[in-house]
Amino acid sequence: MGNVSKTALFMSTISRQHDILMGSLYSVFFVLSLLGNGMLLFVAYRKRSSLKPAEFFVVNLSVSDLGMTLSLFPLAIPSALAHRWLFGEITCLCYAVCGVLFGLCSLTNLTALSSVCCLKVCFPNYGNKFSSSHACVMVIGVWCYASVFAVGPLVHWGSFGPEPYGTACCINWYTPSHDALAMSYIISLFIFCYVVPCTIIILSYTFILVTVRGSQQAVQQHVSPQTKVTNAHALIVKLSVAVCIGFLTAWSPYAIVAMWAAFSANEQVPPTAFALAAIMAKSSTIYNPMVYLLFKPNFRKSLSQDTQMFRHRICLSHSKASPSPGMKDQERQSSQQCNNKDGSISTPFSSGQAESYGACHVYAEAGPHYQQISRQITARVLEGSVQSEIPVKQLTEKMQNDLL
Repeated sequence: MGNVSKTALFMSTISRQHDILMGSLYSVFFVLSLLGNGMLLFVAYRKRSSLKPAEFFVVNLSVSDLGMTLSLFPLAIPSALAHRWLFGEITCLCYAVCGVLFGLCSLTNLTALSSVCCLKVCFPNYGNKFSSSHACVMVIGVWCYASVFAVGPLVHWGSFGPEPYGTACCINWYTPSHDALAMSYIISLFIFCYVVPCTIIILSYTFILVTVRGSQQAVQQHVSPQTKVTNAHALIVKLSVAVCIGFLTAWSPYAIVAMWAAFSANEQVPPTAFALAAIMAKSSTIYNPMVYLLFKPNFRKSLSQDTQMFRHRICLSHSKASPSPGMKDQERQSSQQCNNKDGSISTPFSSGQAESYGACHVYAEAGPHYQQISRQITARVLEGSVQSEIPVKQLTEKMQNDLL
Protein backbone atom coordinates (compact mmCIF):
# COMPACT_ATOMS: atom_id res chain seq x y z
CA MET A 1 0.00 0.00 0.00
CA GLY A 2 1.54 3.30 -1.03
CA ASN A 3 1.89 6.42 1.10
CA VAL A 4 -0.95 8.18 -0.72
CA SER A 5 -3.47 5.43 0.01
CA LYS A 6 -2.28 5.17 3.63
CA THR A 7 -2.80 8.91 4.08
CA ALA A 8 -6.27 8.61 2.61
CA LEU A 9 -7.19 5.87 5.10
CA PHE A 10 -6.42 8.20 8.01
CA MET A 11 -8.59 11.05 6.71
CA SER A 12 -12.07 11.51 8.14
CA THR A 13 -14.92 10.29 5.94
CA ILE A 14 -17.67 12.13 7.82
CA SER A 15 -18.39 15.86 7.85
CA ARG A 16 -16.30 18.26 9.93
CA GLN A 17 -19.38 19.19 11.95
CA HIS A 18 -19.92 15.56 12.90
CA ASP A 19 -16.26 15.21 13.85
CA ILE A 20 -16.48 18.28 16.09
CA LEU A 21 -19.61 16.87 17.71
CA MET A 22 -17.86 13.53 18.25
CA GLY A 23 -14.81 15.22 19.75
CA SER A 24 -17.03 17.25 22.07
CA LEU A 25 -18.94 14.18 23.26
CA TYR A 26 -15.69 12.29 23.79
CA SER A 27 -14.41 15.21 25.89
CA VAL A 28 -17.48 15.01 28.11
CA PHE A 29 -17.13 11.22 28.39
CA PHE A 30 -13.45 11.61 29.26
CA VAL A 31 -14.11 14.00 32.17
CA LEU A 32 -17.09 12.07 33.54
CA SER A 33 -15.31 8.73 33.25
CA LEU A 34 -12.23 10.01 35.07
CA LEU A 35 -14.37 11.41 37.88
CA GLY A 36 -16.74 8.43 38.13
CA ASN A 37 -14.20 5.63 37.88
CA GLY A 38 -11.64 7.52 39.94
CA MET A 39 -14.24 8.04 42.68
CA LEU A 40 -15.25 4.38 42.60
CA LEU A 41 -11.64 3.21 42.85
CA PHE A 42 -11.00 5.65 45.70
CA VAL A 43 -13.98 4.28 47.64
CA ALA A 44 -12.86 0.71 46.94
CA TYR A 45 -9.35 1.53 48.17
CA ARG A 46 -10.66 3.05 51.39
CA LYS A 47 -12.81 -0.02 52.12
CA ARG A 48 -10.38 -2.55 50.63
CA SER A 49 -10.24 -4.63 53.82
CA SER A 50 -14.02 -5.15 53.78
CA LEU A 51 -14.59 -5.74 50.06
CA LYS A 52 -16.91 -8.65 49.37
CA PRO A 53 -16.00 -11.15 46.62
CA ALA A 54 -18.64 -9.83 44.20
CA GLU A 55 -17.27 -6.29 44.62
CA PHE A 56 -13.96 -7.41 43.14
CA PHE A 57 -15.73 -7.43 39.78
CA VAL A 58 -17.02 -3.90 40.33
CA VAL A 59 -13.45 -2.72 40.97
CA ASN A 60 -12.13 -4.64 37.97
CA LEU A 61 -14.87 -3.13 35.82
CA SER A 62 -13.79 0.33 36.89
CA VAL A 63 -10.13 -0.50 36.12
CA SER A 64 -10.96 -1.64 32.57
CA ASP A 65 -13.21 1.39 31.97
CA LEU A 66 -10.49 3.72 33.26
CA GLY A 67 -7.95 1.94 31.05
CA MET A 68 -10.14 2.57 28.01
CA THR A 69 -10.60 6.20 29.05
CA LEU A 70 -6.89 6.90 29.42
CA SER A 71 -5.75 4.98 26.34
CA LEU A 72 -8.43 5.98 23.80
CA PHE A 73 -9.90 9.37 24.53
CA PRO A 74 -6.60 11.36 24.56
CA LEU A 75 -5.99 10.12 20.99
CA ALA A 76 -9.57 10.14 19.69
CA ILE A 77 -10.47 13.67 20.85
CA PRO A 78 -7.71 15.63 19.02
CA SER A 79 -8.07 13.41 15.94
CA ALA A 80 -11.80 14.06 15.73
CA LEU A 81 -11.30 17.80 16.16
CA ALA A 82 -8.52 17.78 13.53
CA HIS A 83 -10.76 15.87 11.08
CA ARG A 84 -8.09 13.13 10.60
CA TRP A 85 -6.06 10.56 12.53
CA LEU A 86 -2.98 12.38 13.88
CA PHE A 87 -0.74 9.68 15.34
CA GLY A 88 0.49 7.27 12.65
CA GLU A 89 0.22 3.53 12.05
CA ILE A 90 2.01 2.20 15.14
CA THR A 91 -0.13 4.29 17.48
CA CYS A 92 -3.18 3.22 15.48
CA LEU A 93 -2.28 -0.41 16.19
CA CYS A 94 -1.82 0.25 19.92
CA TYR A 95 -5.12 2.16 19.99
CA ALA A 96 -6.94 -0.79 18.42
CA VAL A 97 -5.39 -3.35 20.80
CA CYS A 98 -6.34 -1.23 23.85
CA GLY A 99 -9.86 -0.68 22.53
CA VAL A 100 -10.50 -4.38 22.01
CA LEU A 101 -8.77 -5.44 25.26
CA PHE A 102 -10.50 -3.00 27.62
CA GLY A 103 -13.84 -3.18 25.81
CA LEU A 104 -14.01 -6.98 25.90
CA CYS A 105 -12.72 -7.01 29.47
CA SER A 106 -15.61 -4.77 30.56
CA LEU A 107 -18.16 -6.96 28.78
CA THR A 108 -16.70 -10.21 30.11
CA ASN A 109 -16.49 -8.71 33.58
CA LEU A 110 -20.19 -7.83 33.51
CA THR A 111 -20.91 -11.41 32.49
CA ALA A 112 -18.87 -12.81 35.38
CA LEU A 113 -20.55 -10.42 37.80
CA SER A 114 -24.04 -11.45 36.68
CA SER A 115 -23.11 -15.13 37.11
CA VAL A 116 -21.80 -14.57 40.64
CA CYS A 117 -24.90 -12.56 41.60
CA CYS A 118 -27.11 -15.33 40.26
CA LEU A 119 -25.11 -17.95 42.17
CA LYS A 120 -25.38 -16.07 45.48
CA VAL A 121 -29.08 -15.19 45.16
CA CYS A 122 -30.53 -18.26 43.43
CA PHE A 123 -28.20 -20.96 44.79
CA PRO A 124 -27.09 -19.69 48.22
CA ASN A 125 -25.72 -23.07 49.30
CA TYR A 126 -23.07 -22.73 46.61
CA GLY A 127 -22.94 -18.93 46.55
CA ASN A 128 -21.98 -18.72 50.22
CA LYS A 129 -18.87 -20.76 49.44
CA PHE A 130 -17.73 -18.21 46.85
CA SER A 131 -14.67 -16.52 48.37
CA SER A 132 -12.28 -13.70 47.55
CA SER A 133 -9.77 -16.18 46.14
CA HIS A 134 -12.41 -17.46 43.72
CA ALA A 135 -13.14 -13.87 42.68
CA CYS A 136 -9.44 -13.17 42.04
CA VAL A 137 -9.16 -16.28 39.85
CA MET A 138 -12.20 -15.19 37.85
CA VAL A 139 -10.83 -11.65 37.44
CA ILE A 140 -7.59 -13.10 36.03
CA GLY A 141 -9.67 -15.30 33.74
CA VAL A 142 -11.58 -12.24 32.50
CA TRP A 143 -8.36 -10.52 31.43
CA CYS A 144 -7.00 -13.67 29.79
CA TYR A 145 -10.24 -14.19 27.88
CA ALA A 146 -10.21 -10.62 26.57
CA SER A 147 -6.49 -10.83 25.74
CA VAL A 148 -7.02 -13.77 23.39
CA PHE A 149 -9.21 -11.70 21.08
CA ALA A 150 -7.13 -8.53 21.53
CA VAL A 151 -3.88 -10.26 20.54
CA GLY A 152 -5.42 -12.40 17.76
CA PRO A 153 -5.04 -9.81 14.96
CA LEU A 154 -1.38 -9.30 15.92
CA VAL A 155 -0.72 -12.93 14.92
CA HIS A 156 -2.75 -12.56 11.73
CA TRP A 157 -6.00 -13.99 13.08
CA GLY A 158 -8.01 -11.05 11.81
CA SER A 159 -6.46 -7.60 11.36
CA PHE A 160 -6.51 -4.06 12.74
CA GLY A 161 -6.95 -0.87 10.75
CA PRO A 162 -8.61 2.55 10.67
CA GLU A 163 -12.30 2.76 11.53
CA PRO A 164 -14.52 3.44 8.48
CA TYR A 165 -15.04 7.04 9.68
CA GLY A 166 -11.28 7.61 9.64
CA THR A 167 -10.40 9.22 13.00
CA ALA A 168 -9.90 6.09 15.13
CA CYS A 169 -8.67 2.49 14.80
CA CYS A 170 -10.16 -0.89 15.54
CA ILE A 171 -10.68 -4.32 13.94
CA ASN A 172 -10.78 -4.27 10.14
CA TRP A 173 -14.38 -5.32 9.63
CA TYR A 174 -14.12 -5.49 5.83
CA THR A 175 -11.30 -8.08 5.67
CA PRO A 176 -13.57 -11.18 5.96
CA SER A 177 -14.95 -10.59 2.46
CA HIS A 178 -11.67 -11.93 1.01
CA ASP A 179 -9.95 -13.74 3.96
CA ALA A 180 -11.35 -16.95 5.48
CA LEU A 181 -9.12 -16.69 8.58
CA ALA A 182 -10.33 -13.18 9.25
CA MET A 183 -13.91 -14.38 8.78
CA SER A 184 -13.40 -17.04 11.48
CA TYR A 185 -12.08 -14.33 13.82
CA ILE A 186 -15.11 -12.08 13.27
CA ILE A 187 -17.57 -14.97 13.74
CA SER A 188 -15.79 -16.13 16.93
CA LEU A 189 -15.72 -12.56 18.22
CA PHE A 190 -19.44 -12.11 17.59
CA ILE A 191 -20.45 -15.41 19.20
CA PHE A 192 -18.12 -15.57 22.20
CA CYS A 193 -17.85 -11.85 22.94
CA TYR A 194 -21.41 -10.74 22.27
CA VAL A 195 -24.01 -13.51 21.90
CA VAL A 196 -22.76 -15.70 24.76
CA PRO A 197 -22.19 -12.85 27.28
CA CYS A 198 -25.53 -11.27 26.40
CA THR A 199 -27.32 -14.60 26.87
CA ILE A 200 -25.63 -15.28 30.22
CA ILE A 201 -26.45 -11.80 31.55
CA ILE A 202 -30.12 -11.99 30.53
CA LEU A 203 -30.56 -15.52 31.93
CA SER A 204 -28.74 -14.68 35.18
CA TYR A 205 -30.85 -11.65 35.98
CA THR A 206 -34.02 -13.41 34.86
CA PHE A 207 -33.32 -16.15 37.42
CA ILE A 208 -32.63 -13.45 40.02
CA LEU A 209 -35.93 -11.71 39.34
CA VAL A 210 -37.84 -15.01 39.52
CA THR A 211 -36.14 -15.90 42.81
CA VAL A 212 -36.80 -12.46 44.26
CA ARG A 213 -40.47 -12.65 43.30
CA GLY A 214 -40.83 -16.05 44.99
CA SER A 215 -39.09 -14.76 48.11
CA GLN A 216 -41.28 -11.68 48.09
CA GLN A 217 -44.43 -13.81 48.11
CA ALA A 218 -43.08 -15.80 51.06
CA VAL A 219 -42.30 -12.61 52.98
CA GLN A 220 -45.84 -11.28 52.42
CA GLN A 221 -47.21 -14.10 54.58
CA HIS A 222 -45.35 -12.89 57.67
CA VAL A 223 -44.61 -9.19 57.26
CA SER A 224 -46.86 -6.17 57.17
CA PRO A 225 -47.50 -4.37 53.84
CA GLN A 226 -45.14 -1.57 54.82
CA THR A 227 -42.18 -3.94 54.89
CA LYS A 228 -43.15 -6.64 52.40
CA VAL A 229 -40.86 -5.25 49.70
CA THR A 230 -37.42 -5.07 51.24
CA ASN A 231 -34.65 -2.79 50.12
CA ALA A 232 -32.51 -5.83 49.31
CA HIS A 233 -35.07 -6.87 46.71
CA ALA A 234 -35.26 -3.36 45.30
CA LEU A 235 -31.47 -3.25 45.01
CA ILE A 236 -31.33 -6.52 43.08
CA VAL A 237 -34.05 -5.39 40.68
CA LYS A 238 -32.31 -2.06 40.04
CA LEU A 239 -28.96 -3.70 39.39
CA SER A 240 -30.54 -6.33 37.16
CA VAL A 241 -32.35 -3.85 34.94
CA ALA A 242 -29.48 -1.34 34.90
CA VAL A 243 -26.77 -3.83 33.93
CA CYS A 244 -28.86 -5.50 31.22
CA ILE A 245 -29.96 -2.22 29.67
CA GLY A 246 -26.44 -0.82 29.91
CA PHE A 247 -24.90 -3.81 28.17
CA LEU A 248 -27.44 -3.88 25.35
CA THR A 249 -27.63 -0.12 24.87
CA ALA A 250 -23.88 0.49 24.82
CA TRP A 251 -22.63 -2.41 22.73
CA SER A 252 -25.48 -3.70 20.58
CA PRO A 253 -25.34 -0.85 18.00
CA TYR A 254 -21.63 -1.43 17.40
CA ALA A 255 -22.07 -5.22 17.16
CA ILE A 256 -24.88 -4.82 14.64
CA VAL A 257 -22.99 -2.32 12.49
CA ALA A 258 -19.81 -4.42 12.62
CA MET A 259 -21.64 -7.55 11.47
CA TRP A 260 -23.32 -5.50 8.76
CA ALA A 261 -19.91 -4.45 7.47
CA ALA A 262 -18.37 -7.92 7.76
CA PHE A 263 -21.07 -9.69 5.78
CA SER A 264 -21.98 -7.09 3.15
CA ALA A 265 -20.35 -4.93 0.48
CA ASN A 266 -18.23 -1.99 1.63
CA GLU A 267 -20.46 0.75 0.30
CA GLN A 268 -23.56 -0.47 2.16
CA VAL A 269 -22.42 0.75 5.60
CA PRO A 270 -22.37 4.56 6.00
CA PRO A 271 -19.34 5.80 7.99
CA THR A 272 -21.73 7.86 10.12
CA ALA A 273 -23.33 4.63 11.36
CA PHE A 274 -19.95 3.40 12.59
CA ALA A 275 -19.28 6.78 14.24
CA LEU A 276 -22.60 6.74 16.13
CA ALA A 277 -22.07 3.12 17.20
CA ALA A 278 -18.57 3.96 18.47
CA ILE A 279 -19.95 6.85 20.54
CA MET A 280 -22.53 4.55 22.10
CA ALA A 281 -19.90 1.91 22.93
CA LYS A 282 -17.53 4.42 24.54
CA SER A 283 -20.37 5.83 26.64
CA SER A 284 -20.22 2.61 28.70
CA THR A 285 -17.15 4.03 30.48
CA ILE A 286 -19.38 6.52 32.30
CA TYR A 287 -22.44 4.30 32.67
CA ASN A 288 -20.94 1.52 34.79
CA PRO A 289 -19.53 3.67 37.65
CA MET A 290 -22.79 5.62 37.78
CA VAL A 291 -24.77 2.40 38.24
CA TYR A 292 -22.68 1.06 41.10
CA LEU A 293 -22.09 4.38 42.89
CA LEU A 294 -25.83 5.09 42.82
CA PHE A 295 -27.21 1.62 43.53
CA LYS A 296 -24.63 0.00 45.83
CA PRO A 297 -25.50 1.20 49.37
CA ASN A 298 -22.14 0.28 50.91
CA PHE A 299 -20.21 2.18 48.22
CA ARG A 300 -22.53 5.16 48.55
CA LYS A 301 -22.27 5.07 52.34
CA SER A 302 -18.46 4.94 52.27
CA LEU A 303 -18.32 7.85 49.81
CA SER A 304 -20.68 9.86 52.03
CA GLN A 305 -18.55 9.20 55.09
CA ASP A 306 -15.39 10.31 53.26
CA THR A 307 -17.20 13.45 52.13
CA GLN A 308 -18.26 14.18 55.71
CA MET A 309 -14.72 13.70 56.96
CA PHE A 310 -13.37 16.03 54.29
CA ARG A 311 -16.01 18.66 55.14
CA HIS A 312 -15.16 18.50 58.84
CA ARG A 313 -11.48 18.94 58.10
CA ILE A 314 -12.29 22.04 56.11
CA CYS A 315 -14.43 23.35 58.99
CA LEU A 316 -11.71 22.65 61.53
CA SER A 317 -8.94 24.16 59.43
CA HIS A 318 -11.08 27.26 58.96
CA SER A 319 -11.61 27.43 62.74
CA LYS A 320 -7.88 27.04 63.47
CA ALA A 321 -7.12 29.85 61.05
CA SER A 322 -9.35 32.27 63.04
CA PRO A 323 -6.89 34.80 64.60
CA SER A 324 -9.09 36.45 67.22
CA PRO A 325 -11.01 35.09 70.23
CA GLY A 326 -14.10 36.83 68.85
CA MET A 327 -14.26 34.17 66.17
CA LYS A 328 -15.34 31.48 68.66
CA ASP A 329 -19.00 32.08 67.97
CA GLN A 330 -18.38 31.60 64.25
CA GLU A 331 -16.40 28.45 65.03
CA ARG A 332 -19.29 27.02 67.03
CA GLN A 333 -21.74 27.97 64.30
CA SER A 334 -19.52 26.36 61.67
CA SER A 335 -19.20 23.15 63.71
CA GLN A 336 -22.94 23.11 64.38
CA GLN A 337 -23.62 23.61 60.67
CA CYS A 338 -21.39 20.65 59.76
CA ASN A 339 -23.17 18.49 62.35
CA ASN A 340 -26.59 19.38 61.02
CA LYS A 341 -25.56 18.43 57.49
CA ASP A 342 -24.19 15.09 58.69
CA GLY A 343 -27.25 14.22 60.72
CA SER A 344 -29.53 14.70 57.74
CA ILE A 345 -27.88 12.02 55.61
CA SER A 346 -29.52 8.63 55.81
CA THR A 347 -29.75 5.41 53.86
CA PRO A 348 -32.50 2.79 53.69
CA PHE A 349 -32.05 -0.53 55.44
CA SER A 350 -34.04 -3.72 55.47
CA SER A 351 -36.59 -2.38 57.95
CA GLY A 352 -37.95 -0.10 55.28
CA GLN A 353 -37.12 2.97 57.44
CA ALA A 354 -34.38 5.52 56.96
CA GLU A 355 -31.58 4.92 59.45
CA SER A 356 -29.05 7.70 59.78
CA TYR A 357 -25.48 6.60 59.50
CA GLY A 358 -24.10 10.05 59.96
CA ALA A 359 -22.23 10.99 63.13
CA CYS A 360 -23.24 13.49 65.83
CA HIS A 361 -20.25 15.60 66.82
CA VAL A 362 -20.02 17.64 70.05
CA TYR A 363 -17.38 20.35 69.87
CA ALA A 364 -15.75 21.99 72.85
CA GLU A 365 -15.84 25.77 72.80
CA ALA A 366 -12.17 26.21 73.57
CA GLY A 367 -10.71 24.30 70.68
CA PRO A 368 -11.20 22.15 67.62
CA HIS A 369 -11.23 18.83 69.49
CA TYR A 370 -14.52 16.99 69.47
CA GLN A 371 -16.09 13.71 70.41
CA GLN A 372 -17.82 11.47 67.92
CA ILE A 373 -20.95 9.60 68.92
CA SER A 374 -21.96 7.03 66.32
CA ARG A 375 -25.62 6.18 65.93
CA GLN A 376 -26.52 2.52 66.18
CA ILE A 377 -27.56 0.73 62.97
CA THR A 378 -30.12 -2.01 63.35
CA ALA A 379 -31.40 -4.77 61.07
CA ARG A 380 -34.80 -6.44 61.06
CA VAL A 381 -34.55 -10.26 61.17
CA LEU A 382 -37.36 -12.67 60.29
CA GLU A 383 -37.24 -16.03 62.11
CA GLY A 384 -40.26 -18.15 61.20
CA SER A 385 -43.20 -15.86 61.89
CA VAL A 386 -41.39 -13.78 64.54
CA GLN A 387 -39.77 -10.53 63.52
CA SER A 388 -37.13 -8.85 65.68
CA GLU A 389 -34.82 -5.86 65.38
CA ILE A 390 -31.24 -6.22 66.58
CA PRO A 391 -28.03 -4.16 66.19
CA VAL A 392 -26.00 -5.04 63.10
CA LYS A 393 -22.89 -5.46 65.27
CA GLN A 394 -24.54 -8.41 67.01
CA LEU A 395 -25.16 -10.29 63.76
CA THR A 396 -22.91 -13.20 62.93
CA GLU A 397 -20.28 -12.69 60.25
CA LYS A 398 -22.25 -14.91 57.83
CA MET A 399 -25.44 -12.86 58.33
CA GLN A 400 -23.53 -9.62 57.80
CA ASN A 401 -22.07 -10.94 54.55
CA ASP A 402 -25.57 -11.80 53.34
CA LEU A 403 -26.68 -8.20 53.79
CA LEU A 404 -26.66 -6.38 50.39
